[in-house]
Amino acid sequence: QVQLVESGGGSVQAGGSLRLSCAASGVAGSWPSMGWFRQAPGKGREGVAAIGSVGQTIYADSVKGRFTISKDNAKNILFLQMNTLKPEDTAIYYCAAALIPGATMSPRSFVHWGQGTQVAVSS
Repeated sequence: QVQLVESGGGSVQAGGSLRLSCAASGVAGSWPSMGWFRQAPGKGREGVAAIGSVGQTIYADSVKGRFTISKDNAKNILFLQMNTLKPEDTAIYYCAAALIPGATMSPRSFVHWGQGTQVAVSS
């Protein structure tokens, strides 16, 4: 059974940093592509960043230059380094795994989802 478990969320002041991790278990080898999504209170789920099978990355405009997605294929761990955090980054962050090789932030492409980790940024 595939499991994705996020960690690293918490509360931080604006301008601070957090590093999210997502450990994947129950899979042989590494996922072709993975991504991070977030859902703020009262809003829909939105794509934050994604990484493809050969390390290509894409980011939402709102986080470009502040967030960095990376993946340790040997350990099957996905990371999201978040710097210069803003109050509008407050949300539950989810990692997800897709079966396609390209980086995508289309939720329909993702077949497994984690339970989420809360990030709260205060001004």
